[in-house]
Amino acid sequence: MGKKEKKAKKNFNKKEIYQALFDIFDLNPGMVFTYKQLAQRLNIKGGDQQLLVAVLREMKSKQLLTEIESGKFQYKENKTYVTGIIDLTARGTAYLISDECEDDVFIPQVGLKHALNGDKVRVLLSARSRRRRPEGEVVEILERKKTTFVGIIQRTRNYSFLVPTGKQLPYDIFIPLNCLHGAKHGEKAVVKITEWPDNQKNPVGEVLEVLGTPGDNNTEMNAIMAEFELPVKFPENVEKAANKIPEKIPAEEIANRRDFRDVTTFTIDPADAKDFDDALSVRRLGNGNIEVGVHIADVSYYVPEHSILDKEAYERATSVYLVDRTIPMLPERLSNGVCSLRPNEEKLCFSAVFELNSRAEVQRQWFGKTIIKSNRRFTYEEAQAMIEGGEGDYKAEILTLNDLAQQLRTERFEDGAINFDRIEVRFELDSQGRPKGVYFKRAKEANQLIEEFMLLANKKVAERIGKVKEGQKPKTFVYRVHEQPNEDKLGDFSRFIARFGYRLRSTNPRTLSSSMNKLMGDVKDRPEQNLIETLAIRTMAKATYSTVNIGHYGLAFDYYSHFTSPIRRYPDVMTHRLLQRYLKGGRSANADKYEEKCKHCSDMEQVAANAERASIKYKQVEFMADKLGETFMGTISGVTQWGFYVELNDTKCEGMVSISELGGDYYEFDEKNYCIVGRHHHKVYQLGDQVYVRVAKANLVARQLDFTLIGEEAKDESLYEQTDRKRTNAPSRNTRELRRGRPGKARLGGKSKDKRKRKK
Repeated sequence: MGKKEKKAKKNFNKKEIYQALFDIFDLNPGMVFTYKQLAQRLNIKGGDQQLLVAVLREMKSKQLLTEIESGKFQYKENKTYVTGIIDLTARGTAYLISDECEDDVFIPQVGLKHALNGDKVRVLLSARSRRRRPEGEVVEILERKKTTFVGIIQRTRNYSFLVPTGKQLPYDIFIPLNCLHGAKHGEKAVVKITEWPDNQKNPVGEVLEVLGTPGDNNTEMNAIMAEFELPVKFPENVEKAANKIPEKIPAEEIANRRDFRDVTTFTIDPADAKDFDDALSVRRLGNGNIEVGVHIADVSYYVPEHSILDKEAYERATSVYLVDRTIPMLPERLSNGVCSLRPNEEKLCFSAVFELNSRAEVQRQWFGKTIIKSNRRFTYEEAQAMIEGGEGDYKAEILTLNDLAQQLRTERFEDGAINFDRIEVRFELDSQGRPKGVYFKRAKEANQLIEEFMLLANKKVAERIGKVKEGQKPKTFVYRVHEQPNEDKLGDFSRFIARFGYRLRSTNPRTLSSSMNKLMGDVKDRPEQNLIETLAIRTMAKATYSTVNIGHYGLAFDYYSHFTSPIRRYPDVMTHRLLQRYLKGGRSANADKYEEKCKHCSDMEQVAANAERASIKYKQVEFMADKLGETFMGTISGVTQWGFYVELNDTKCEGMVSISELGGDYYEFDEKNYCIVGRHHHKVYQLGDQVYVRVAKANLVARQLDFTLIGEEAKDESLYEQTDRKRTNAPSRNTRELRRGRPGKARLGGKSKDKRKRKK
């Protein structure tokens, strides 16, 4: 029996015929087919022909096909449109994030139609979406997320381009010579897209601002600000409005407030702080209890709602702290002057006052407007010195507050709070802003003292409004919310830390938090500490602002708000206004209006975080620029198809080892198991592996470090502190597991679980 005959005798099932027909009609939407033509295309004979007719009738009944004439069928085009936000990937494809679809919609590169990352677009879903993953193409760009871009000017005699230095625009911008506005070849500039014809690959733009020479500190820091569209200065009318505010407090205003000017009060802040938005007062009551006042700068008094100052503060939503400069939410007149709780000056506050017993249990509480006069400004270091046994002003008060704070802290962790005590990377800068050194800061008891009382105030303020009697509806309020972690991400994280011998128990939220805290304690001062802490935080959901209270998982609070930093966070200003409104018996505010404001503040908080990370990355590259050729120990912190990232153990600077630079084998990216594997010798490079690298290149413009891997023969044993197994070049655990067909999965460390290589 020949092959042809055998093929003809194959029995088709309904699903196979349905999918095969879908492919034919989907690829030929305008053509008409008879059932005989379809049977011939699919090589269907005999009894299967009846099944083919049945499937055609079913597709017609589902309005997928139109029967033009008896026995003649054509694809029926049902156009479905959805709107959403574009999320570009590193490969040039994209996903549409839309509330109208259960799953993200895949958009191939040819279907983007000039849509860029973050753009709001309208997408036509393709017919394939009905049986496979949702897929579509952009038909309209509704709103551009970004129209200005930073890059390097490339100019010839007849034309010029901006070559973007960021990752948000994969095309050069054509600039007519009359739109250069003084920009020269090789300079860094900000360019705005003015048009983008449908038939052109490259957009057209004009220079808005010349930043200067690439690699210069001010040029690059200004470039970061331009890249994230952060303002360089306040508009003139905003500065004028701030300068008109008098420092003298009206007597009638003082009369309407609770007076704390004669109560011992002080601030504790970083040594370089200029805006002091919180202070603590402390006094012992006749019954033996301690009264602690958490006094917060009354920004809402000086910044009336809907004023010029308020509108500017809302647009900024947060202060941004780059390595060498601060971009404040409020003009300096307010942030460092009128509102700042400077010592020996009378200041207006919004306060949360607590009466606590010796076990740090709140017996009574009061919220309202106050006036204070701070007796002393402490740095964290000064307060810490007294906690550790040194002498100083108000030592008894500091020790009393510290004792209460530590009890609050212990109770919080017993209730299920997670202890993310991360190392902060800081730079010692010279007069030109160049990094002379890198050092790390970890919070001590003085930091915890302030933190615990701020947390207490934020929690109790949220409870005051959100915690109502059964059957009552809480009034609209601004909450800081944090969801429970995703189970899939937790599973990935658990498998990853197992390589280091750690275990995570996640049977319920309380068990998970306890287990996570134990893990954080176990990794302390270990080489893998920073990596595991970073990945643990990535495993958690991001905290955001919302009028819908779902609690704060990380803090183990059912109610939590932001009340304590109105000089640098706009949500705190909203919290002050709403709290005062309700304390006076006012009606509930419009929830939709405040939810929109919460979303804006959450978005701007993320922008600020990204800009701050970019400035740290730049300073790290700048710090390593004079260390070319030097060798360092590091930990693999991320794996991609282009290579792997290594974080240096002693400075936390991160660079990439290109896959093309790995010698001795042909290496491939194993996307499923998130590692790089040698095709012939099966050497595996995976998250958490300790490696020895040499600094090959420091690209200040791209904010990127390139490393080369040092081979086994070049490793310094004293730095590596290798075990006997490693010294004999025995295969690593990862390599052995891969050879046995049991690769440990590690999807964390830079890419999301759905394997998209997105540009973040």
